[in-house]
Amino acid sequence: MPTERLPMRQIKEVLRLKLDCGLANRQIARSLHIARSSVADYLRRAQDAGLAWSEVQGLTEVALEARLFPQAAASTSAPRPLPDCERIYNELRDHRRFNLTLAQLWQEYQEVHKDGPRPYGYTQFCEHYKAWLGKQDLVMRQDHRAGEKLFVDYTEGLSIFNRETGEEIPTVLFLGVWGASNYTYAEASLNQQVPQWTRSHVRALDYFQCAPYILVPDNLKSAVLKPCFYDPELNRSYAEMAQHYGCVVLPARPYHARDKAKVEAGVLVAKRWILAVLRHRAFFSLEDLNAAIRELLERLNARQLRKVKKSRREIFEALDRPAARSLPERRYEYADWKKARVNIDYHIDVTSHLYSIPYRLAHEQLDVRLTATTLEAFHKGERVATHARSYVTGGRTTNPDHMPPSHQKHLEWTPSRMKEWAAKTGPGTAAFVERLMASRPHPEQGYRACLGVLSRLVPAFSPERVEAASRRALRFNTVSYRSLHTILAAGLDRVNDEPQPDRQASLPLHENVRGQTYYH
Repeated sequence: MPTERLPMRQIKEVLRLKLDCGLANRQIARSLHIARSSVADYLRRAQDAGLAWSEVQGLTEVALEARLFPQAAASTSAPRPLPDCERIYNELRDHRRFNLTLAQLWQEYQEVHKDGPRPYGYTQFCEHYKAWLGKQDLVMRQDHRAGEKLFVDYTEGLSIFNRETGEEIPTVLFLGVWGASNYTYAEASLNQQVPQWTRSHVRALDYFQCAPYILVPDNLKSAVLKPCFYDPELNRSYAEMAQHYGCVVLPARPYHARDKAKVEAGVLVAKRWILAVLRHRAFFSLEDLNAAIRELLERLNARQLRKVKKSRREIFEALDRPAARSLPERRYEYADWKKARVNIDYHIDVTSHLYSIPYRLAHEQLDVRLTATTLEAFHKGERVATHARSYVTGGRTTNPDHMPPSHQKHLEWTPSRMKEWAAKTGPGTAAFVERLMASRPHPEQGYRACLGVLSRLVPAFSPERVEAASRRALRFNTVSYRSLHTILAAGLDRVNDEPQPDRQASLPLHENVRGQTYYH
């Protein structure tokens, strides 16, 4: 059993790196910062379950968990747990703090595994550790295999200027350097935030026309959310981009500049052959600055290196490019990841717009993936909703299939259908229903009242009375379900109080009453 149970998303990444990318267990453990014994355990479980990557890729997290961790009791013949030699090495290396010995660490190993399969004795424990130690390259020589690693980082760039105000706007320079050939990509960005960081990677891979097996970034926020010597947490958007291109992200260890010596050297070369050459020029847009950088970048990669008598491009074409991964058919589209909880009205609020989710997931928390054009919602790794992205603040996007059956029936009604039904009772009722829907901000808000009139009041009081009551309500401008019900209940529909035409009162004939001709 592994020393700790990882989230299913991370276990699935272990299987991808092994079954799809073909990495060694040690590389997987280092990439995800987990013990190799844990990697071995998850791979053994996948093998026992007969899982290939093509099948794992289509499983939800819940289904994968059921396959890897069945509820059957553990076998009594389980293998002995291996000591975590990498942890032992790190503990002994930190001797200045605790002065630990192998005997003390063996006792801790015994305590951890006392309830599981029988652990190794002290002699075998030491033998395992010495065998592991003999295979380590303790000086960490940077002998890079062809096509394996691309080192990426930022450095301070040149400034651009606002043509209108003269304001100086600083930029940063993104760099990608291949391990074997030193082939370099460079471009300027306005900041180091996740969208710019990820898109710079995409443009760099387009420039190289291939992808490395391993990306080695520094511990900047756009790549690593929580820097940690043992267990860094990657930014999810960046990790998704790497997965799209089949890459493994292996962040440099904090305070270990030798882990990224290639890109550090690339920074010095870029400053000397690109930034220094452009330092006296004024640029008024990022596009103009990057056009100038690209021109000098081509010159840098074509420049012959003194020792090997070849250019970076020639070495790249001979070593890195043939051994690297091919680019996928589809270019990566940047996506943000957010978390959202489904409200009681089966909608989630994302960037001030409401999107519907299947009603059965009310109150559940979802992972939301946002691109420029689409929104996808995931529940426990399974996609449950997809919408075209809307930028209307305060708007609502609803899929009728996400609604409860009772709400779906409500959608079947339209204003024209409601008026047609009312016209069967009479023209007065049709006019009443039309006026009722027009009095609401949206016609749908008047559906419930109209349905009450037609399905409740008409059968209860007869169509003739409802027709008369509707005409009376229209005459006195009291158009509502309550007012119509009151008229019918009080019998006012039977009262004939039509206004009579005005008649001038006749005056009696008298000699003192002057007629109209008197004043002519």
